[in-house]
Amino acid sequence: MSAASSLPKDLDALEARLAQDLAWLELPAKSWVPPRVIGDRPVIDVVILGGGMAGLVASGMLKRLGVANHVVLDKAPAGQEGPWVTYARMRTLRSPKQLTGPAMGLPALTFRAYYEARFGSEAWAALDRAPREIWMDYLIWYRRVLDLPVRNGVSVEAILPRADGMLDLHCSQSGSTKTLIARHVVLATGRDGLGGPYVPPISNDIDRTFWAHTADSIDFSALRGKRVGVVGAGASAMDNAATALEAGAARLDMFVRRRELPRINKFTGIGSQGVVHGFAGLPDAWKWRFLNYAMGEQTPPPRPSVLRLSAFPQAHLHLQSPITALLQKDDHILLDTPKGRYRIDFLIFGTGFKIELKNRPELAAVSPFIRLWRDRFPVPAGMPNAELESSPDLGDAFEFLETVPGACPALSKIHCFNFPATLTHGKLTGDIPAVSEGADRLARGIVRALFVEDRERHFENLQAFDTPELLGDEWADDDALREPLRKDTDLKC
Repeated sequence: MSAASSLPKDLDALEARLAQDLAWLELPAKSWVPPRVIGDRPVIDVVILGGGMAGLVASGMLKRLGVANHVVLDKAPAGQEGPWVTYARMRTLRSPKQLTGPAMGLPALTFRAYYEARFGSEAWAALDRAPREIWMDYLIWYRRVLDLPVRNGVSVEAILPRADGMLDLHCSQSGSTKTLIARHVVLATGRDGLGGPYVPPISNDIDRTFWAHTADSIDFSALRGKRVGVVGAGASAMDNAATALEAGAARLDMFVRRRELPRINKFTGIGSQGVVHGFAGLPDAWKWRFLNYAMGEQTPPPRPSVLRLSAFPQAHLHLQSPITALLQKDDHILLDTPKGRYRIDFLIFGTGFKIELKNRPELAAVSPFIRLWRDRFPVPAGMPNAELESSPDLGDAFEFLETVPGACPALSKIHCFNFPATLTHGKLTGDIPAVSEGADRLARGIVRALFVEDRERHFENLQAFDTPELLGDEWADDDALREPLRKDTDLKC
């Protein structure tokens, strides 16, 4: 049989192949964590906040390692988790199509396997990058075929340490509230997981109806015939600008501080398994040096995104044009740069995200105790970086650490599996390329902690285990079968 003829022809065949692969590997592992009950309330071993890509692969890894008693909570309706069909406005993913992403080392779980099963190998060969809607379809399929325990429409309002070392999670769903008890919590909450969208203070005096951030829900149809401004030149800024023009905006002005658009994606250029597995082992000064340099160079927007925008004659790029003033006047905004004044009907900020723990009400009880890099690491001379300084200083399993030892021991049970973990662990939590490796590191750390904490129960189980391997009838003692020697013969030579 040729290699081509052995490929699955549809999703049913792919799912059968995946099931066979898992069976051959004896996955998922049997459940091994002793159950706990407090009063009449069951304790959940791990609660994952966020059902996007990172949350799904974290769930998949925990299930794979036998931590069956876990749950994934997401406030979005099913099928709308993460940014892909909400505020992501690119036509395709920015990552190369062949990256294996959340597949956890299983070929039948890759995006390529899924895409070829749906559309064929010729369509895969012709594909440039994954359309974001089909990528979302893939994640929905991924969740289904792995039978992951996701609960949608659930918001976590507060994470509270308990006296017994566990965590209370105050949750709301459809107007009702409920408290879950968890041993560990994983924050798989994406790019803004420890803060939120960043908008410069210059916007403070402008009515909210005149502006939005790229992460906001925007009614682009309302921009038809309008003059739209965009601040920034990253991928999201480009995609939002193009979406506005495609919706019929009359004019688009993009304002960029830099002299030219960044052209080289530095981290992609040095991407390797060495970076994936070695970054966490770097001395702190080298971690800072790597990321400070890469952030200073900035990541260029994808070429297709720029071409999508520049194809419109009413799109105008203004380099070396930081905003120096914003003035709201009647039904529009006056925007000043060193190069002139522009009349804008609606302004979109593509200014990224900021780590700001006070913006996360669910972390209010623990955030004052979370150790940040600035709390223990002297900023290298000539390399100040506010984002790096406010990054959380994490342990080996992405767990938060305490600023003052002993002040909040529960932090060791809360794991930061989102973008702000990058300075400690490298790019393992927020991007497609190495998210499986990140989830593996996370899950193994949690498994270790659970086993160590339950050591007395496991030792009791060791002592109590009494299923015999041998039944006693397999082989007899040769000497026991001999007839006893007579006394008179015992004296003879």
